[in-house]
Amino acid sequence: MTDVTQALASAWREGRALDAAAWQDKVGDAAEAYLVQERVAAAMEWFEGTPVPKHWKSGGPSREAVLTHAPLPPAGVRASPTDFGDMRFNAPGIEAEIALRLGQSVTPAQAAALTPETAGKLVDAMAVSIEIVDSRWKDAALASAWLRLADQQSHGALVLGAWVPYAARDWASQRCETRIGSREPVLRTGTHPLGDPAWLLPTWLRHATRNGAVVPAGTVVTTGSWVGVLPVARGEAVVVEFPGIGRAEAALFSPARSS
Repeated sequence: MTDVTQALASAWREGRALDAAAWQDKVGDAAEAYLVQERVAAAMEWFEGTPVPKHWKSGGPSREAVLTHAPLPPAGVRASPTDFGDMRFNAPGIEAEIALRLGQSVTPAQAAALTPETAGKLVDAMAVSIEIVDSRWKDAALASAWLRLADQQSHGALVLGAWVPYAARDWASQRCETRIGSREPVLRTGTHPLGDPAWLLPTWLRHATRNGAVVPAGTVVTTGSWVGVLPVARGEAVVVEFPGIGRAEAALFSPARSS
């Protein structure tokens, strides 16, 4: 897997995409994909001196599916409002999400004992987030699931709105409003794929502690899209609002600075 690690690290550095067809058989399962994630992060020096990355993405299409996870490069994590004109993306889209922040550290033993019903007690705050989805694979839909997972689960960058105290909500009634440029807003109610953003916490924390590390208080996980992946073009501003929770804003491209 050294070759795919080197190729992905080069693609990150150079802001380019790779032909997935040439790499389809290089990552054969989830364990290999997570190993490539770790090796790319080491090559890029994203988490030097940090036993556990501070920001993560986690999720899946349903409670019946296998959830997947990826640590997020710190340079792409920014507070709202922000402008990503200094970053290059290949074929970006955006996801409207809720991020959760741990209020206490979590050991491997604690993670092993968690259930979806008890995990919420670990969270002290939540925020509206915008994930910029991007891939180092050309036409990412043609890349295998393992290639996408190896590529930080197609992550580009993350925007975090203001933190507010976490409390269990009627997520089935929660409204999500997404505005991109001058297009008609995308309005959704109760469309989180897992029904509750906190439902994934036990699975994510068991993954994050699988090598014996303690996940520290303050660690953040963004939890899956309420709107799928929406395309975005140069110069378009993005605003995501969850009434009663908050909002996040980003300009993904600054025309004077991007290429």
